[in-house]
Amino acid sequence: MSDRIFGIIALIAICFYAWGASMTQEPFLPQAVGPKVMPYILSALGAFCAVYFISRPDAEPSWPARNGWFEILAAVFVMVVYTQMLPVVGFFVASTFCAAYFIWRFFGTPLQAGVGGVVISFGIYAVFHLALGLSLAKGPWGF
Repeated sequence: MSDRIFGIIALIAICFYAWGASMTQEPFLPQAVGPKVMPYILSALGAFCAVYFISRPDAEPSWPARNGWFEILAAVFVMVVYTQMLPVVGFFVASTFCAAYFIWRFFGTPLQAGVGGVVISFGIYAVFHLALGLSLAKGPWGF
């Protein structure tokens, strides 16, 4: 039952997300990949997952222990801080720290977290900025 409730709430949130994406202003000069494409792709994937939860719920879901809830809240906090730091320090730096935190929390060593954060951030930067030409938040260092 809780999976169905989660799926319905997620589907409602995804509808609002897609509606918000539909109000994104298109640039004057048309681009091959406009600013609405990625939010629409995420909306479609999210809607698919929400419908899956609604149509095929677990019989008896297991809830996380008390420290599991703390980890979930910490992850949400890190993502909120990430979004606030993007315009301040730029995409590459903010993404490096965010990815490093999650690698560390998923039982990586501090060295693995640091290297993985840099590699993941550079990979995402290369795909979205260098290959697709999309603009990402620039920090005080210009990247």
